Amino acid sequence: MNSELDAAGWLTGARRIPSPNCDERPAGQAVRLIVVHAISLPPGVFGGDGIVRLFTNTLDPEAHPYYREIQFLRVSAHFLIRRDGGLVQFVPCDLRAWHAGASSWHGIERCNDFSIGIELEGGDELPFDPPQYAVLVRLIHILQQRYPIEDIVGHAEIAPGRKTDPGPRFDWAYLNRLLACRKV
Repeated sequence: MNSELDAAGWLTGARRIPSPNCDERPAGQAVRLIVVHAISLPPGVFGGDGIVRLFTNTLDPEAHPYYREIQFLRVSAHFLIRRDGGLVQFVPCDLRAWHAGASSWHGIERCNDFSIGIELEGGDELPFDPPQYAVLVRLIHILQQRYPIEDIVGHAEIAPGRKTDPGPRFDWAYLNRLLACRKV
């Protein structure tokens, strides 16, 4: 990925699909946290347009029974990394995406205010694919060049008891080894 962030926080080289589910960050809030998520829509199905439709408020509740349950959600993330490593950006990094919900990090509430949300196409049941880790590592390094990132956490860490993603099959040790190798 030969990419960089433009002045608004759009990543060159990523497929851009703007989501309406975002707003301005509170004044004085620096981006300092990366939140890793996992999503598949319908659950357990990869490669379809369900995630894009959810994040752009165009989900057809008749397309799948599960969609009837979530049709009124207004959510987004900054990025989605597909199973094959394809990268989609929904919200520029300088804006607040609606990905964390009720959340707390080191006692600070409202993690959306100061975080970047990265969704990985997947779930709790399956390991993530090598191309996803490779793109995630490159993306994290790009974000670290622009923002004073203090931590990288899973959604479950900032919303314990409410969320489980990226789940037990996400290999944090592997990610950390890849991040350490890229720093050299």
